Amino acid sequence: MNRFVPLAHKSMVNLAPWDGELYFVEDFVSREEADSLYVLLRRDLAWREEEITVVGRRVKVPRLICWYGDAGGVYRYSGVDHMPLLWAETLLTLKGRLECFCGRRFNSVLGNLYRDGRDSMGWHADKEKELGPNPFIASLSLGAERLFRLRHNKTGETLDISLTHGSLLLMGGSLQHGWRHSIPKTREPKTGRINLTFRTIFSGI
Repeated sequence: MNRFVPLAHKSMVNLAPWDGELYFVEDFVSREEADSLYVLLRRDLAWREEEITVVGRRVKVPRLICWYGDAGGVYRYSGVDHMPLLWAETLLTLKGRLECFCGRRFNSVLGNLYRDGRDSMGWHADKEKELGPNPFIASLSLGAERLFRLRHNKTGETLDISLTHGSLLLMGGSLQHGWRHSIPKTREPKTGRINLTFRTIFSGI
């Protein structure tokens, strides 16, 4: 797909120096609305603990997750098939806003709940085949500020972004092929954080 430019912000700067597109909107939702969304989503979404297999043994994923989307939008990662739950009303509303802003259609969302600074996300890239050749992901953050770190696959260059309460991170182009990303653990005292990553699943790929 051709180069992505958010419809509402044609002048946004691509933060990725090469191999992909990365845009950051610090105040996509106001602080007051972000406060309300965090409380609502933490209370109402079907958060669950998950286990994955690492080097032949089962380990707990260091965060809670949930997966919502259109029927048939099965997403497989870390060796686990995720069957979508029916859309919650709040998620549908957010999806519509993001679709208008981005000029893209989403049919699923992965939720991650980081309970404190010990919860994390290891180095990975979102490039599973069902996400298409150049995945586009809209990532909304609510709650405690956390560090988002990218590392280039060939040069080892790193790029750090502080994901703040109510901020939106947009990833597109070849970013998932050129870079890996993570949410590292921290010893700083942290309250909870919810991350919603809206995606498009292409069935039958």
